[in-house]
Amino acid sequence: MTTLINLAADPQALDRRYDTLRAILSEMGSVLVAFSGGADSALLLRVAHDVLGARAAGAIAVSETIPSDEVTDAKQLATDIGVTLHTVYTEEMLNASFRANASNRCYFCKDELFTKLAPLAQSLNLHWLAYGANKDDLGDHRPGAKAAAEWKVRAPLQEAGLSKPEIRALSRRLGLRTWNKPAMACLSSRIPHGTPIDVAAIRRIEEAERCLRAEGFSQLRVRSHDTIARLEVPLEDLPRLLEPELRGRVTARLHELGYRFVTLDLDGFRRGSMNPVSQASSV
Repeated sequence: MTTLINLAADPQALDRRYDTLRAILSEMGSVLVAFSGGADSALLLRVAHDVLGARAAGAIAVSETIPSDEVTDAKQLATDIGVTLHTVYTEEMLNASFRANASNRCYFCKDELFTKLAPLAQSLNLHWLAYGANKDDLGDHRPGAKAAAEWKVRAPLQEAGLSKPEIRALSRRLGLRTWNKPAMACLSSRIPHGTPIDVAAIRRIEEAERCLRAEGFSQLRVRSHDTIARLEVPLEDLPRLLEPELRGRVTARLHELGYRFVTLDLDGFRRGSMNPVSQASSV
């Protein structure tokens, strides 16, 4: 299994940004954090809880596009932190613009999320909505950031100038098990832009990735090209995936799921391989 270790090199800078994050959250007074269970939102929710106590809460979205295993794990993580976590059910799959899967797909997903979170925050008397965008997301291909701006959703990690390595370093310091958790994105990101999204395709991708995780792979994507499954794992994991016995189990399961061809991407895992050329992302 690949372990991600990517920590900040400057402890003093890290301390300053951590203090800045705490000050930002204190100034906010109360907040509802959009929580996915990933490294970014986990750190944000933990520090918000530390600073604001009961005036901070989390909300997790449940939909067809989010792996059910991730939802279960995120709920346990919130319990471990000791923070209240609310569940909202998002309906991006009912939006024809989302299903069309253009390059701005994520805008419609985030807009749906914030549509559900805004009234929840109001009902809980929490003044701000926040999400886990960080410094490294600036200038990236992030259509969801447009939705966040329209809904006036704040990004305290970004405001504090925290990069991904620093977020991992702080998470490790605070004892969060997400400090080295691989990046995760919604399952629709595995489908090429322009190919319509449907629930059957999403379910097939979810089961295919569950198969690979059961074999011990942590950082992975199953990119779905109709009847072709293109597997992405880190380059150092390629030899193990090609071991005859393991390869046989994986291909048998993916054929069972309906993929006619199972291919291994020799470029390995890379962020945003489905995005238009020259655009980067965390998907």
